[in-house]
Amino acid sequence: KTIEFTGALHATVVKQVRLKNPSSKTLMYNAILVGRDADDFSLPKGNTVTIAPRRQTSINVEFTSRFLRPAEAVLLMISKTVGGIGGATLTFSLKSEVKHIEPAVSLCVYDSYCHKN
Repeated sequence: KTIEFTGALHATVVKQVRLKNPSSKTLMYNAILVGRDADDFSLPKGNTVTIAPRRQTSINVEFTSRFLRPAEAVLLMISKTVGGIGGATLTFSLKSEVKHIEPAVSLCVYDSYCHKN
Protein backbone atom coordinates (compact mmCIF):
# COMPACT_ATOMS: atom_id res chain seq x y z
CA LYS A 1 0.00 0.00 0.00
CA THR A 2 1.15 3.54 -0.76
CA ILE A 3 0.65 6.40 1.68
CA GLU A 4 0.84 9.86 0.09
CA PHE A 5 1.86 13.01 1.93
CA THR A 6 0.86 16.26 0.21
CA GLY A 7 1.44 19.76 1.53
CA ALA A 8 3.45 22.96 1.48
CA LEU A 9 7.22 23.18 1.51
CA HIS A 10 8.55 22.91 5.11
CA ALA A 11 5.09 21.89 6.38
CA THR A 12 4.55 18.80 8.53
CA VAL A 13 1.89 16.35 7.33
CA VAL A 14 0.61 13.52 9.54
CA LYS A 15 -1.01 10.34 8.24
CA GLN A 16 -2.47 7.46 10.22
CA VAL A 17 -1.79 3.83 9.37
CA ARG A 18 -4.46 1.48 10.72
CA LEU A 19 -3.36 -2.01 11.72
CA LYS A 20 -5.80 -4.83 12.47
CA ASN A 21 -5.22 -8.02 14.41
CA PRO A 22 -7.80 -10.67 13.45
CA SER A 23 -6.08 -13.38 15.53
CA SER A 24 -6.74 -14.49 19.10
CA LYS A 25 -3.18 -13.62 20.18
CA THR A 26 -1.49 -10.29 20.87
CA LEU A 27 0.74 -9.06 18.05
CA MET A 28 3.76 -6.79 18.45
CA TYR A 29 5.52 -4.94 15.65
CA ASN A 30 8.74 -3.00 15.40
CA ALA A 31 8.33 -0.11 12.93
CA ILE A 32 11.36 0.89 10.85
CA LEU A 33 11.67 3.68 8.28
CA VAL A 34 14.12 2.91 5.46
CA GLY A 35 15.02 4.40 2.11
CA ARG A 36 16.52 7.47 0.47
CA ASP A 37 14.46 10.02 2.41
CA ALA A 38 13.74 8.06 5.59
CA ASP A 39 15.10 10.92 7.72
CA ASP A 40 12.26 13.18 6.53
CA PHE A 41 9.66 10.79 7.98
CA SER A 42 9.15 10.03 11.67
CA LEU A 43 7.08 7.98 14.09
CA PRO A 44 6.23 10.45 16.88
CA LYS A 45 4.82 7.82 19.25
CA GLY A 46 7.81 5.50 18.97
CA ASN A 47 8.53 2.45 16.89
CA THR A 48 6.92 -0.35 18.93
CA VAL A 49 3.28 -1.20 18.26
CA THR A 50 1.16 -3.68 20.23
CA ILE A 51 -2.19 -4.85 18.90
CA ALA A 52 -4.54 -6.72 21.24
CA PRO A 53 -6.38 -9.81 19.97
CA ARG A 54 -9.22 -9.01 17.54
CA ARG A 55 -8.54 -5.28 17.86
CA GLN A 56 -7.05 -2.55 15.74
CA THR A 57 -4.74 0.36 16.38
CA SER A 58 -3.34 3.29 14.44
CA ILE A 59 0.15 4.66 14.23
CA ASN A 60 1.01 8.19 13.14
CA VAL A 61 3.61 8.79 10.46
CA GLU A 62 4.87 12.37 10.11
CA PHE A 63 6.56 13.92 7.10
CA THR A 64 8.26 17.32 6.96
CA SER A 65 9.29 18.44 3.49
CA ARG A 66 12.73 19.99 3.15
CA PHE A 67 13.00 20.05 -0.64
CA LEU A 68 10.74 20.57 -3.65
CA ARG A 69 11.52 17.15 -5.08
CA PRO A 70 9.30 14.21 -4.07
CA ALA A 71 10.52 12.21 -1.06
CA GLU A 72 10.27 8.43 -0.81
CA ALA A 73 10.74 5.92 1.98
CA VAL A 74 9.36 2.59 3.15
CA LEU A 75 7.69 1.84 6.48
CA LEU A 76 8.52 -1.73 7.52
CA MET A 77 6.42 -3.33 10.25
CA ILE A 78 8.43 -6.31 11.48
CA SER A 79 6.61 -8.71 13.77
CA LYS A 80 8.04 -9.58 17.16
CA THR A 81 7.18 -13.03 18.45
CA VAL A 82 4.86 -13.00 21.48
CA GLY A 83 4.31 -16.42 23.05
CA GLY A 84 5.49 -18.15 19.89
CA ILE A 85 3.07 -16.19 17.70
CA GLY A 86 4.28 -13.72 15.10
CA GLY A 87 2.49 -11.75 12.42
CA ALA A 88 3.45 -11.16 8.82
CA THR A 89 5.92 -8.40 7.96
CA LEU A 90 4.02 -5.42 6.55
CA THR A 91 5.39 -2.84 4.12
CA PHE A 92 4.04 0.58 3.23
CA SER A 93 5.45 2.84 0.53
CA LEU A 94 5.67 6.48 1.66
CA LYS A 95 5.65 9.20 -1.01
CA SER A 96 5.46 12.96 -0.78
CA GLU A 97 4.58 15.81 -3.07
CA VAL A 98 5.04 19.53 -2.42
CA LYS A 99 1.97 21.27 -3.84
CA HIS A 100 2.81 24.87 -3.00
CA ILE A 101 5.30 27.13 -1.30
CA GLU A 102 4.31 29.43 1.53
CA PRO A 103 6.70 32.26 2.36
CA ALA A 104 8.54 31.79 5.62
CA VAL A 105 8.85 35.55 6.22
CA SER A 106 6.92 38.61 5.17
CA LEU A 107 8.68 41.29 3.20
CA CYS A 108 7.59 44.87 3.63
CA VAL A 109 8.58 47.48 1.08
CA TYR A 110 8.44 51.12 2.04
CA ASP A 111 8.62 54.05 -0.34
CA SER A 112 10.59 57.04 0.82
CA TYR A 113 11.38 60.32 -0.81
CA CYS A 114 14.69 62.08 -0.54
CA HIS A 115 14.60 65.88 -0.59
CA LYS A 116 17.54 68.06 -1.38
CA ASN A 117 17.75 71.37 0.40
